[in-house]
Amino acid sequence: MTASAPGPGSAAPETKHRWRLSLNRQILIGLLFGGLLGWLEPTWAVKTAFLRDIFVNLIKALVAPLIFSSVVAGIARGGDARKVGRLGLKSIVYFEAATTLALIVGLVVVNVVQPGRGLAIPQTVAAGAALPPNPPGTLVETVVHAFPSNIVGALANGDVLPIVILAVLFGLAVVAAGERGRPVTALCEAVAHVMFKFTDLVMHLAPLGVGAAIAVTIGRQGAGILGHLALLVGSLYVALIIFLGLLLGAARYILNLPIREFARAVRAPFALAFATSSSESALPKAMEAMVDLGVPPHVADFVIPTGYSFNLDGSTLYLAVASVFVAQAAETTGAAHFGLRQQLLLLTTLLVTSKGVAAVPRAVLVTLLATVHGFGLPAEGVAIILGVDALMDMARTSVNVVGNCLASVVVAKWEGVFKLRRTPVLPLPE
Repeated sequence: MTASAPGPGSAAPETKHRWRLSLNRQILIGLLFGGLLGWLEPTWAVKTAFLRDIFVNLIKALVAPLIFSSVVAGIARGGDARKVGRLGLKSIVYFEAATTLALIVGLVVVNVVQPGRGLAIPQTVAAGAALPPNPPGTLVETVVHAFPSNIVGALANGDVLPIVILAVLFGLAVVAAGERGRPVTALCEAVAHVMFKFTDLVMHLAPLGVGAAIAVTIGRQGAGILGHLALLVGSLYVALIIFLGLLLGAARYILNLPIREFARAVRAPFALAFATSSSESALPKAMEAMVDLGVPPHVADFVIPTGYSFNLDGSTLYLAVASVFVAQAAETTGAAHFGLRQQLLLLTTLLVTSKGVAAVPRAVLVTLLATVHGFGLPAEGVAIILGVDALMDMARTSVNVVGNCLASVVVAKWEGVFKLRRTPVLPLPE
């Protein structure tokens, strides 16, 4: 973001910006060069593993502080939202219902398509994957494991489920503390903001990390892995389309949602989010479009920004698909079967850990790595996904925006204050 606008005669900054490659394009270039290196020089490609490991280790370092601070801050903000009364309660109910539907659709599609089946994660990596100490086996052990006796230990191990439970309890305590809890809320919001900036800095290393990851993988396994990655991307897009179809169909059937008018109104923020891979860049246009459609300003101003923390449908669906993809690949190298019980636990975990990851493009990778680590799956699987994450980021981000726009309409109709307006639709971005 430029600090000051250049003068009329200043063309140099604009030229510099024009020729600057976006991070998405840098990642795609890194993917291309890494793939070529792995294919043409597999021996040299394997030696670049240290670049991949540095990048993954930096992401691991983000897990505990980012998850803890963002969950606490989100719950604290939710406590403030309760003061809004009926509007806040209805918003939260809708957010959780939509997020649950997204998780279910993602799990069904990835289990049917099975994009990770037959993809061998190198045995050296799978065997050396960091697992939580004494990983739980039975359901009772899992529940006990979620409530750690050592807060510092849970944070140090990066074990996502105990971190989430601690963050939820701590967030509820902050809300219960009232005015005295406000400094803690501000601190957690500040830490979350700093960690998002830290994530943004780390993601500038993504082209190197992605290139090395794909080079090592192709160098060890051959170019056949690209078919699995293409199947993964296709599975995500299919799942997102199914999810939007079900969500819009339910809204049409239950609340008589004007589908055609809504689609025309949401196309501009959808296109902007898809092109930039940033939900925040589409926020002003999304709010303007929904007000023009007929959502009262006070509803749009509350529901859409709140949804950016609580209603990340596309990101949540992606997390479900990507996590099970890694589990399927891990099974090929002898890992335990990731069955229904583990997937239900995954669904419950992601209902909380997916909150508040829209502030920085690809920050959802931090949550993915935390989830994979928490379920004892190899981090190498996430490194493999990095190569095509830019393609999936565009889709999941745009679905996040559509989901939040729809949420504002649903809540407005639920409140009985939605009045469809026949105003001109906002133009598509240039």
